Amino acid sequence: MKETADSLTQSRRNFLKTAGCLTIGFSFSCQPLSASEKPPLQDSLPGSLRQQPQINAWLEVLDDGRIRVFTGKLELGQGIRTAIAQVAAEELDMDLNKVEVHLAETGRTPHEGYTAGSGSIENSAMAVRYAAAAARQKLLELAAKRWNKPGNQLRITNGKVELKTGTEQLTFAQLLNGKQLEDTVQLPVALKSKSDYRWVGKPILRTDIERMTRGEPVYVQDLRFPGMVHARIVRPLAHGAKLRFFDVAALKKTIPGVLKTVINGNFVGILATEEYEAVQAQWFAREQARWETAKPLPDEKRLAEYIKKLPAKTRTVKESGDLKAPEQTEGILLQARYFKPYHMHGSIGPSCAVALYQENKLHIWTHSQGVYPLREALKKMLGLETDAIHVVGVPGSGCYGHNGADDVAADAALLAMAYPGKHVRLQWSRDDEHGWEPYGSAMQMEAEARLDRSGKITHWRYDLWTDSHSTRPGGEPGNLLAARSIDKPFSAPTGGYSGGGYRNSEPYYTIPNLKVDAHFFEGPLRVSALRSLGAYANVFAIESFMDELAEKAGQDPLEFRLAHLDDERAVAVIKKLQELTRSEKVAANEGIGFAFSRYKNVATYCAVAARVFVDIKTGTVQVRKMWSVIDAGEVINPDGLKNQTEGGMIQSASWTLKEQVTFGREHVSSRDWRSYPIFRFSDIPEVEVVVIARPTEKPLGAGEAAQGPTAAALTNAIYRACGKRIRDLPVRIL
Repeated sequence: MKETADSLTQSRRNFLKTAGCLTIGFSFSCQPLSASEKPPLQDSLPGSLRQQPQINAWLEVLDDGRIRVFTGKLELGQGIRTAIAQVAAEELDMDLNKVEVHLAETGRTPHEGYTAGSGSIENSAMAVRYAAAAARQKLLELAAKRWNKPGNQLRITNGKVELKTGTEQLTFAQLLNGKQLEDTVQLPVALKSKSDYRWVGKPILRTDIERMTRGEPVYVQDLRFPGMVHARIVRPLAHGAKLRFFDVAALKKTIPGVLKTVINGNFVGILATEEYEAVQAQWFAREQARWETAKPLPDEKRLAEYIKKLPAKTRTVKESGDLKAPEQTEGILLQARYFKPYHMHGSIGPSCAVALYQENKLHIWTHSQGVYPLREALKKMLGLETDAIHVVGVPGSGCYGHNGADDVAADAALLAMAYPGKHVRLQWSRDDEHGWEPYGSAMQMEAEARLDRSGKITHWRYDLWTDSHSTRPGGEPGNLLAARSIDKPFSAPTGGYSGGGYRNSEPYYTIPNLKVDAHFFEGPLRVSALRSLGAYANVFAIESFMDELAEKAGQDPLEFRLAHLDDERAVAVIKKLQELTRSEKVAANEGIGFAFSRYKNVATYCAVAARVFVDIKTGTVQVRKMWSVIDAGEVINPDGLKNQTEGGMIQSASWTLKEQVTFGREHVSSRDWRSYPIFRFSDIPEVEVVVIARPTEKPLGAGEAAQGPTAAALTNAIYRACGKRIRDLPVRIL
């Protein structure tokens, strides 16, 4: 993989250079922009550009006429590499094949935290857009000074600045003469007119998809280096167990190819010449190692009751209006309780990392969502200086949030330092991944509402119980499995990110009297960020409850929602969904259900419909078709947006109908695809996605918008198909 082969030899970039200060307050276009073409009012630099405003933090001019663009985000399947290439090529008037996008790498790309929260377009792509626009203006300014010509006589064409007469031209590299643009981007920035767009808003196909289908090297799991050795970790069945016996001599004598066994406290790693030898060694070691058992787990069948009884910290998320008890007012009172179990990320490729410790420097290739935060955590765990750790982001096969990527990187780092001079490839097994990744939290939601005589909601009370939804490393070694296990262990921090739990817990409807409370507990299983965080469970509960309220009011479910919405964009996606499904006919034991949400209540609008068939004899649910209408503001790549929405709907359907982490008193028992089933190809229905493009609005991340409404649309459809209201997930009909 060329990207990773180059990363060791390329020098670190200096983001702090501020030799020039470029204020872009002029335009080289002689044509005034219409109101529909003008960019939104620029009151601040967008996204990550605020923290790193130098042009050369985001792009550099190459000698061969191409542009290399930098992003601190990692490609997780959301198509960010393609979208960023589109905005850069647009602002610099270049062909797409002349724009190279370099993904997250410490010391080389901007520090953009995590690739999470559907924020890649808003934060990284928009930073690149403005940096590229500033670069365009600076290049034109330099050429104008060189030729002593006014700006309106110049143009940029595919990596060159030229006079419109065609008598003079210079490549970007010639114009810069070996230098780079070190200017600071300052407002206002003259963005390209939308009417002149060639790439943005067009359905550009991702070039890496074809490579994936051909089985070519794409992922971190595909990395190979000369002389590389292989490794496996030996862990107990449960968290918190302590190592009491391990026979290193017996392992080396029994399994050929074992190079070294690393024991550091309760951390056990084995290095071998070949991967299969490492696997055999892991199997043997699991059988002969002895561990002190940990604290027993609760009864999984009573999990909903258990988590509600745990000590909890309460936070009022929203409180408005007259909170007089609903029972003291007139109307219909309705109450309901909903539950979501623990979910896995279920990444198709188990977590993997490669590490090399050489000449007092640690290099790591990882599919972590945050290369810089991971570096900070490793720095503390290993006692190294920041500059002694180099982390290269490489896409992994499956992500969906904080899976085992950071953990396996920490594992590999420990082993590489114990076996310097060799690339150490550490691949988790499926059993490792299912048993040790941090899960999406189990949640319980209770809703209560009152309808007046006209069928309008007058009071709304909502309580949710949840664990944290993010325990990413972020400079905290205790959030890494290895750091908890070594001889001088780091304790797991308490708390974590609470905001994820109440994400989308406030309904996006106009309700005069409302209160939402979130209750945070620390549950029995390890948890962290899973795609959409708490929004999946909260929207499932709220939109299921909205259907129940609509039925009590005797109203059509979509009309009921429209009656409680003031936002025209929200109304538009629901009305479009009505239009798409109006002529649909349902057969016996079929039903169509609906749901809506605005992700985070400030981001993408998404309405979903689902048609299901329920076999009332077997309890089998078949999803026959799903529709979605999505409004993510300005759309950079409609193809990418549709792909993200389709994938989110299918994954949500899998969560809703099939997925649940199971466990006994000692450990998690769902350790393979049989015990943790997910959607197969045969389960996938027809999916139709309609995009409402709004080119004059700011772009919004959409990778997590469909999860919640899809779950509710499915369960609402099941109710219409067979009359059973689903409040506990996964779906069980019988």
